[in-house]
Amino acid sequence: MNAVRLPIEDTFGDILRKAMRGTKTNAAQLSKASGVSEAEIALRLKDAGEATPDEARALAAALRLDGDKMVESAAQAWYPPAIERPDIRRHAQHPHPSNGYVIVNREGRAALVDPAGTPRNLLRVLRDGDYDLQYVLITHKHDDHCDAAGAVAEAYPEARIVMHPLDVFAIGSLAANAIPANDGAMLPFGDETAIRVLHTPGHTDGSVCYLFDGAVFTGDTLFAASVGGAFGDESTYADILESVGTKLFTLAGETDMMPGHGPPTTMALARAHNAFFSNY
Repeated sequence: MNAVRLPIEDTFGDILRKAMRGTKTNAAQLSKASGVSEAEIALRLKDAGEATPDEARALAAALRLDGDKMVESAAQAWYPPAIERPDIRRHAQHPHPSNGYVIVNREGRAALVDPAGTPRNLLRVLRDGDYDLQYVLITHKHDDHCDAAGAVAEAYPEARIVMHPLDVFAIGSLAANAIPANDGAMLPFGDETAIRVLHTPGHTDGSVCYLFDGAVFTGDTLFAASVGGAFGDESTYADILESVGTKLFTLAGETDMMPGHGPPTTMALARAHNAFFSNY
């Protein structure tokens, strides 16, 4: 994998904002519940200054976040160790700030996770690797994860696009031939292996993660120290927390977690440093 040091997703202010939005808590309500002034809350939402440990814990308690992990976030005290895997290759998806990945199995077949960014750059990545592309795996409908699907489909017409039925409309006419990424689906990938689909609604209704050979590709459902924002039409903030808690945090701790933004980590470390969850 590319060992470039990626900025962690999210900042203290980002976590605060997502939790406020998810719990429908405004600044006045948060101030009353936490004892932190609205002016200080406004600064923290802009990542201006550093919250004291007492302040971070008070805000966390009011928003049902983990206090110790919010203290850690405020101090920017944790960054995950690098993960190097020869079978997973990350690439930047300029102009988006998202991650794309290529998985290569033991037989030399490949799967692309999230076709996005400037098409010529993405196609250069694929051609330089001389990949035998079998699948195009899309985690969700947002442009920074699928806006180059058409270019990839044109260049690799034999590769099968995989996307959840609730999000697949985002790729237009390509949806007609897409493999449905339904929960529990197994995609044959090599002689004795398969890619498993986990439906993880919350960020979008059709958000999915892909599990293969001790690695899970989480899109915008789970980051190294945070979760994605809840932008589903039907699914909610509670749904994304449930998706992470019941589908992802139940995976083995040594599972490598490859997110759509920010650095990779292991599932054990993702559990240990995520302020949205206590008792992990």
